[in-house]
Amino acid sequence: MNLEIVVIGMGYTGIPVAALLANVKGFNVTGVQRKSKRSGWKIDYLNAGKCPIGGDEPGLAELIQKVVTKGSFRATDDMSVCKKADVILIDVQTPVDEDHEPKYDSLREVSRAVGRHMEKGAMIIVESTVAPGTTPYVIKPILEETSGMKAGVDFNLVYSYERVMVGRLLHNLVHMPRIVGGLTPECTQRGLDFYKNITQADVFATNCLTAEVSKVTENTYRDVNIAFANEVALICESLGVDIHEVRRFVNSLPNDPSDPEKNPYRMMHIPGAGVGGHCLPKDPWLLKYGLDTYGVFRFTPKILVESRRINDLMPQHMMNLVEDALHEKGTRLQDARVCILGLAFLKDSDDTRNTPALPLYDLLKDACREVVVHDPFVKESEGIVLTDDLENALRNKDCLVIATDHTEYSDIRLEWLKKILATLAIIDGRNVFSSKECEEAGFAYRGIGVGRRVHLIQE
Repeated sequence: MNLEIVVIGMGYTGIPVAALLANVKGFNVTGVQRKSKRSGWKIDYLNAGKCPIGGDEPGLAELIQKVVTKGSFRATDDMSVCKKADVILIDVQTPVDEDHEPKYDSLREVSRAVGRHMEKGAMIIVESTVAPGTTPYVIKPILEETSGMKAGVDFNLVYSYERVMVGRLLHNLVHMPRIVGGLTPECTQRGLDFYKNITQADVFATNCLTAEVSKVTENTYRDVNIAFANEVALICESLGVDIHEVRRFVNSLPNDPSDPEKNPYRMMHIPGAGVGGHCLPKDPWLLKYGLDTYGVFRFTPKILVESRRINDLMPQHMMNLVEDALHEKGTRLQDARVCILGLAFLKDSDDTRNTPALPLYDLLKDACREVVVHDPFVKESEGIVLTDDLENALRNKDCLVIATDHTEYSDIRLEWLKKILATLAIIDGRNVFSSKECEEAGFAYRGIGVGRRVHLIQE
């Protein structure tokens, strides 16, 4: 089977899916990236066979080099390549604004361009995360109006979401089940046949709206569970117990295979300094927006909204812990020099999208004498004092704050810290250090769900 494929959006989803498709015999893939100041450099980078995604991404750099060398993948900023495409994948970002409503500027712009250029018989697949109702009620009308064709008759329209995770991009695309929601049963079947070329796991068939709801629900489920863990962590801090011991006991309840419904296992999440990434901080709002916009009856999904509030407040709680630890050591917050370890939202990654380290930095920057951020993977970030020199970042600082659990930080030794820190204070947002060992070594230690802190997040 010979197919011309266009993947629009060379980001954390578009790049790996384009590389996988280009590795299929008979598939020729063109990646489209807007030539913006922030991301335009990716075009030349990809065409040189290089991987623009930093951090530890097993197999991705090698695969990109392979398909570029083979001649089955190239990148461009020219949307007219859609004219010859049999399949067009849309993988653009869909953030939310300050009012938690989706910003579809890029999605609408791309949809109009696709509609102007696509030929009859093409299959358009939306992989971007969207609010429920977006594919049938936003994208479909744009494509039909600009193309003069009818969806489900003259072209196929499919919503099929990605399940990628930074550090496991290729693995998840290949080994995680794929949900394919078509506008019509015929659209769905064509989508199923297409994804079976790169997916080794199950491929499930449904409709557009169900697939859209499934995607945002999947991420909202995780966000709510993290919020529960964070709230229990605050309870543990107040009561003077260790959340990690509590979590170990809770998760020790086994699943009984003889009757799993009567004894389901527990899987309490790990609390932390906050929730980041492109999906979790916004997908609950997309789910709510779909309800508010297209629901037959409307209500406020309180668990969803309150969970977002709890997770968004964790950077503020981290700053409260900083102030508390410094107070124990006789240092005022306004006089303190602080080093934040980790800017990326995820371990051993360069992905800073919606990182909770940024609001923490902003809070501390306005309250402290000096704030420096260290990250071994993030090379630059506008408005942030950033370095990859760990010793210089920590030298003569009054407080070490761990926002990301990069592997490098687990190698830090307390005796070494005692030699270079001006004040022995550690705020551990990712459970990297042992609270007992830190306290025995003379550090004022505060961790999420651990330590002697008694102040709760203010309402």
